[in-house]
Parts: sequence; C-alpha cells; structure tokens
Amino acid sequence: MISIVTQLPKFTFGGNVEASYGNYNALVLKGVVTGPISQNVAVSLAAGYNKRDGYVTNLATNGKIGDRNRWFVRGQLLFQGDSGLKVRIIGDYNQIDEICCGVFSVQTGQATGVLTSPLIGGKVNAPADLFKDQLYFNYDPTNKIDNYGVSGQIDYEFGPMTLTSITAYRRSKTATNFDTDFTSADLLRGANIGRTDVKTFTQELRLQANFVDRVNVLIGAFYFNEKVAQGTNVVWGTNARTFADTLVRSLSGGSQNIPALEGLFGTLTGNPARYTGQFFAAGQGFTEDDLLKDENFSVFSQVDFKVTDRLTLTGGINYTNDKKRYSVNLVSNDVFGALDLPALRNAATNAGIAQTIGGILGVPGGFASAAQIGAFAAGNPAAFGQIQTGAAAATAPLLGLRPLQFIKPILNIPNAVEDGRTADDKFTYTARLAFDVTDHLNAYVSYATGYKASSINLSRDSRPPATLATAIAAAGIGVVNQDFGSRIATPENSSVYELGIKGSWRNASINLAVFSEAIKGFQSNIFIGTGFFLGNAGKESVRGFELDGQFRPVPSLTLSGSLTYLSPKYDDFKQSAFGDATGIRPADIPTVSFTIGAAYEHELANSDRIIANVSFHHESKVQVVEGLPAFITTNPSTGAVVSYQTGIDAAKPYTREENQLDASLTYAMKNGLELTIWGRNLTDTRNISTIFDSPAQQGSVSAYTNQPRTWGGSVRFRW
Repeated sequence: MISIVTQLPKFTFGGNVEASYGNYNALVLKGVVTGPISQNVAVSLAAGYNKRDGYVTNLATNGKIGDRNRWFVRGQLLFQGDSGLKVRIIGDYNQIDEICCGVFSVQTGQATGVLTSPLIGGKVNAPADLFKDQLYFNYDPTNKIDNYGVSGQIDYEFGPMTLTSITAYRRSKTATNFDTDFTSADLLRGANIGRTDVKTFTQELRLQANFVDRVNVLIGAFYFNEKVAQGTNVVWGTNARTFADTLVRSLSGGSQNIPALEGLFGTLTGNPARYTGQFFAAGQGFTEDDLLKDENFSVFSQVDFKVTDRLTLTGGINYTNDKKRYSVNLVSNDVFGALDLPALRNAATNAGIAQTIGGILGVPGGFASAAQIGAFAAGNPAAFGQIQTGAAAATAPLLGLRPLQFIKPILNIPNAVEDGRTADDKFTYTARLAFDVTDHLNAYVSYATGYKASSINLSRDSRPPATLATAIAAAGIGVVNQDFGSRIATPENSSVYELGIKGSWRNASINLAVFSEAIKGFQSNIFIGTGFFLGNAGKESVRGFELDGQFRPVPSLTLSGSLTYLSPKYDDFKQSAFGDATGIRPADIPTVSFTIGAAYEHELANSDRIIANVSFHHESKVQVVEGLPAFITTNPSTGAVVSYQTGIDAAKPYTREENQLDASLTYAMKNGLELTIWGRNLTDTRNISTIFDSPAQQGSVSAYTNQPRTWGGSVRFRW
C-alpha cells in the first residue's frame, strides 16, 4: 500500500508561487499560502493551472491533439488544541478539459486499405511515420473529467494511545468522445462514447498504543462503499455502408454486394424487402449502460514487539469482506450484427439445392419440394452429392462475412443464469523479524499474504464464460451469435517472502530487498481494442530484487541510484485470452530497470545557491502485449478457435525499451526567488505505450505512443 500524506497547514505565515513556461506553449501556474487564523486554527489554500498546446496534428481537421487544460483548488483547515485533539479538514476540486488522445496506425490490413481507397477517401498515418505525431481523425477527441472530494481526519491522544478517524467522500465524472475507427473516414463514431460517474465513501478508524517502549499496537477497521455508473454509445457513420460493400465485393471475388445480400437474406426469411437499405446504415449501433456497487469492510491489527533493544518482531492480521452487485445492459439495433449467418448460409445452401434439382426436374417455379429432393437423392445419390457439395461451396463465402459483424448483441446481466453478484472474504497476515546489526545497519526477513477480491468486467466485451454455455442454452436465453468470454475474475491470493537490509550512514545509504512472490488466481486484464478480457491465471510468480541508495562523496554532491530485477512467469494459465499461456513471460514487465541521478548544490559568496539535477531512467526491452485477439485463427463456420498462435505471433514484433534523460538547473537566491531551466526526455526517445486490434479493421493494429521531449523554465518565490 502507498500512502501519500500532504503537508499540514502551518501556524506561521508562508507559502510559495511558481510560474513555468515551456515548449508547445506550456504554461503552469501554481501556488500555496498558509498561516494561522487563531491560536489553535491554521489554514492553507493551494491552486494551480496547467495549459499546453497539443503535440499531435490531426491532418484531417488541422486540429491539435494531446493538449493540457486542467486546473485545481485545494483548501485545508487544521485545528490543534491543547488537550491532544487535532482535526484536519480538506476539500478539493479539479477539472480536466482536453483534446485527448492520439491513436496511431502501426499496421494496416485489407480493411484499412478499403477505408483509404478512392471510393471512400479515408486516411491513416503511414506506420513508418509513427513518431511524426501526425494522424487522421474525422473529428478531434475530447476528454472532460470533474473530480471533487472532502475528507476529515480527527486524531485524539490520551496517555500512550492515539485514536484516529478518517472520513472521506469523493466523486469523479468523466465524459469522453473519440473517433472510434481512428481514421478520417466516417466509419464508426461515438456520441458520449465514455460516460462514468464514480461516487466513493470511506471510513477508517485506528487505535495506536505504545507500551513501555517495547510494544506498539495498532488495531483498526476500514469501510469502503463505491457506486460506478458508466455508459457507451457507438454507431455506424456515413461511410460504413460503402466500406462494408467494398469489403464484401472483395471477399466474394465480386460475386456479392450489400444490396444483393439484403435481397438474398430477405428472401431466405420470407420477405425480399425485409433488409433493403438496412445493412450498415448510418446511426445503427449500440448503447450500453453499466452499474457496479461495491461494499467492503476490513478489520486489521498489527503488533511490533521489541524482543531486545536490537531485535523487533512484527505480526499482523487482516480480515476483508467484499460484496459487489453489477449489471450490464447493452441494446443494439445493428441489423447486420444480429444476423445468424451460419443459419442463413444453411438456408441458402438448401435453396441452391432445391433450385438446381428443380431445374433438372423441370419443376414449375424452379424450386423442388422437400419430397422431390428426397426422391432425387434416393434415386441419384452420386449426382445429389455433387449438387450438395457445389451448393455448399457456393454459399461458403457467406461465413467469411462474420468479421463484419462488429456490433453483435450480448447477453445482458443479471439474467436467469447469472445473478450479477459476488461475495468474497479472506484472512491475510504478515510476520516480520528485524535486527539492528549495528547502529547504522538493519536486516530483516518477512512473510506476508495478500488478497484481492473479485473484479468485474464492465466493457463491451463483458460476456458469459464458456462454462455457462449449457446452462444458458437450457434456460433459452442465449442471443444470436452468442459469444463467450469473461464477466468477472475471481479472487486472487498472494504470498511473498522478502529478505533485506537497510543501511544509513552520514554520507551514504543503501536498501536491498530480495523477494519471491506467488499469486494464485492472478487477475489478468487485457485490452482487446473494443473492451477487455478479464480472467484468472492459475498461478503467476515473480522473483527478483530491488536495490537503491545514495552517496555523498563531497557535501555538495549527491549521487543516487536504484536497480530492479524481475523474473515473472505464468506458472499456470490455461484459459488466457490466447489459449494456454502456461510457462510464458507476462508482457510489459522489464527484466531490468534502473535510475541513476546526481544532484549538485553550490553556495555562492552572497549565500545564493546553484542547484543542478540530472537523472537517467532505463527499462530493458519488453513485448508490449501478449497477443492480438483479432489475429487468432478461427473456424469460419463455427467461430471455434483453430490456433491461438497466430494471435501471439502477431504481437511479437511490437516491443518497447525505455531510455529517458531528465535534467534541471536552478539559481536559488537567499531572498526566496528561484530561477530554473528544465528538460524531460531530453534525448527525445519515442516508443509505443500499448497496441490493440484496430476496431472494425481486421488485420490492422493501432497504438498509443509516449510524449516527445519537453523543456522550459520556471520562476518560484518562497516566503
């Protein structure tokens, strides 16, 4: 757990203000003022504004993407009495309203070629130009977030004990909209594509006591209540029908087109005009609304016992109880996505057989009846076999249209088989033995267990697990084109052994930790372009070490560094998004990462100071994702997986290596004024952050990238 504690208001008047300007017209203004308003009450007020031009050019609109436009305000009140009572109240509000974010093409397939053909005229960036920061969206993406919250902390000291209560409420509202197909063609578009409203209430109580300087006891309880409402709306754009028609003509060798398919499928269902003008019509799509209510509580205790002046034994225990209720309600009016293509293919095959035999027999109207077909088959088995094979071959291309069913219905939840509820609880514990080898060196060994409650997949790819297929069929609630995937990931349980040393001397410090962690039921969450695949690995393990330290060879120079080595592995993951992943290394976890830095401070004769900082961060090469689901080979007739390996192989070329150099130089005057020049990612190292299958573009891959070099100058005044 990471706990961030901000500075308390002070009972002496003070503060600081800062202004910074950098490339891309980056302007940052921030400041804080603090001081007393009475003998026992102090306050502080902080505010900030951050604005920057976008660094990505949308060549379709001439707009800029990746800007900064955010501000915040935060106030605190502190009451500190003479009777051991301390009360702290914090309120804050912040807002983000930006044009974000850029998505680039790193691989184009046949579908993208259709979008960029003269018939449609769409454009995407050339994969070779990935880091030119130029793209083509038919409208600029927007991202607006409002966050606010209030918290109150009460501390009361009586004797050797301190009672603490922390109460907090927070709300976050998000509204995002972006060009869902990531091209300048109007293929898919969102209307409030991402809407979230998260309300969180927490309450914590702690009692800490210290007895005879040898026993420190902490007991407490924590309550968490969160409500999440989110929604998505995606529809076909004005180019969708032409796009689909061109693909159909290409996939069928020119033998089929969208109007012909509408007539064929209408005829097969008894009304030739049923689907006229309905396939891939602009405005068709889906609307999704999801709800999640999460309520949990935990009780915990920890005891530190000084066995001797140098030996300390620590033991802790925690009980957590978590309950979730959730619902997914997706309504689709996409006509083509709701077609049962295998059934229609069978109907078309049978119609072809009936027509062929009807022609041979000279049946009025051209189509033989079932009785006539049966008699023909009995009397001419060889000829019937050839007719049957020929008809099946003629209609087989219809199954190749299944990838175009991008917007398919899903089985919503709760339903007759899935109640949309989880309930988990678990005891976890920790034990630690620490020994002061000397006054400057401490060694320790520890063992701890951990727990993470069930997680819920709230995305368009929230689908029932395949294990429920029989129950869903028995209940008669399956939808057309029923897909299976993941709704939830069941709880994960971890255990970790750690051995370490901590040393601190006048001119140096060092920390070393060697650890081995195993996670049973590891919750794997993989972005697959339109949503997420959430599932459990049987077991994931990681072994490694972390080393960090500082050294001051002279008083004015501090050298620092940190090194992490990790060796992770899926020990057991038979049901991953890419089949049996047992034995492979999880993606996006570098084997080696390190940071080295130097800080130099020199005091001038007039007591002003010059401060220089430089740091370099490196992460060894990693595969960005483990696989790309759209490249998995499936049976066109049944949709069953033929090979996961093609999805795994498709992702292998996409790797990332981090190398970032940052530096700053400050002139600090004794009157409190500071002048700084700074730069981040000074070598302008560019890389891919993540990749995913391009929506509705089979064979194409999209990516997010990191930010380019930024630099600027700052002026700060402290008092």
